[in-house]
Amino acid sequence: MAADPLTTGPVDADSLQSHFNAGISADEIEQVFHLKRAQPTLTAFTALFHGGSDGVLIRLLVLRELAADTSTAAFSRADINLKLSYLVAESLETVLMRLRSHGLLAWDAQASVYRVTPMARNVLSALDTLLSMGKADDEAEMGFLLSQVAGAQAVGGVTVDQLKHLLGRLVDLTEEFRDAIASGSEFKLRTSQAKWHMACDWVEKGSLILRAITSDERADSATHKAAQAIGRAQSALLNMQGMFSRALNQIERQRVHLGQSGLSTTDVKRWLLAHEDLSQLAVGAIDRPVVPLFGTPAEMIDVAETELLAERNAAVAQEGLPEGQDAPLTVNDAPAMQAELDDWLARLSDFANLGNFPSFSEEGPKSIPIQDSLLPASFAVASYRASLLPLLGDASEASLQGATAQLARLPITFSAVDEMIQLNDPHVAAMSIATLSLDLESAPDDE
Repeated sequence: MAADPLTTGPVDADSLQSHFNAGISADEIEQVFHLKRAQPTLTAFTALFHGGSDGVLIRLLVLRELAADTSTAAFSRADINLKLSYLVAESLETVLMRLRSHGLLAWDAQASVYRVTPMARNVLSALDTLLSMGKADDEAEMGFLLSQVAGAQAVGGVTVDQLKHLLGRLVDLTEEFRDAIASGSEFKLRTSQAKWHMACDWVEKGSLILRAITSDERADSATHKAAQAIGRAQSALLNMQGMFSRALNQIERQRVHLGQSGLSTTDVKRWLLAHEDLSQLAVGAIDRPVVPLFGTPAEMIDVAETELLAERNAAVAQEGLPEGQDAPLTVNDAPAMQAELDDWLARLSDFANLGNFPSFSEEGPKSIPIQDSLLPASFAVASYRASLLPLLGDASEASLQGATAQLARLPITFSAVDEMIQLNDPHVAAMSIATLSLDLESAPDDE
């Protein structure tokens, strides 16, 4: 029958329909139909597991204590108080009311006794199976799923959903083992291989159940297809033995041994993993904190370049050393420049002492144009002399030692204006208008 048309009015925010897109009816989803049909069972689980973890433990404790007593089918309130005397009366009353209101405990008003309902026993049975499988050494986590399939097959009620849950777990294990093999980690491979062996044990047990399902004439086509898919998944899982062996053999060939000690890096890592706190190994072994070294991109590039050119360098080394060559001759200009500085200093010293600059009498002028002091000379020498003129009268330079300090202590003043003068010189065409003047106040007295 077709589903009822959706209402166009407002939908309650807490209703089931509010979680579906517009135009989609919740009743059109197949899984919703199956879940609604199991609403009483879901309500029982909700009564047990709704709320905090502490409340869940107390409810399960009370229900398990009552269900475990097989000496009687009914419990008076006095019997319950005596059996659960270690609980606070208020808490026990709250739990009993919750279990009773959700159909996990039945209250017989005529006899004034409580009874554990069949629904409660079914819920506890499922939980006990899951908890017992959790305690077992089942790293593959297939025991509970396979037990459900086996139990359902024994009573003739195996469902496609139960088979799909088992198939999904087999697919998950296959992907997990493939990731471990691709990682190249020996420890992951060893752990996954142990888990694989356990999964194979369950596969061997499950093969008998699958053969019974596929040979059952009462099973429908969907059940047969799911069982066949499980068989293919089991075959893929069993075929991974060769992959594990090849990966471990590859690691064995690449294992690094520490000298002649017989120890390998695997032994060292296993020994380190056995210690919970590795920092305690350094107590008394080092006197200062360990300084970590980080590989920056610069170091990474250097290492990569070295590895890249290793073969090329080896080929060059086989050809031998290159032939020797004479070292190129170089000319040091420093002595010539120093001689030029000394000559320039001598000329200015002569001018400061009213001497010959370039050739003056005792009644010579007290200032001269700058071109008369810089020329004649080449353009390079004239430029060098001009670069030294700002040092004249520099107090900071005069406090030092050396030729430039002597130049700064001369009683000469350099002054210039922002204009040019044309010169008749083969090396210098024009020069700024400037003069060198004697500082008569600071000049030494003539002898």
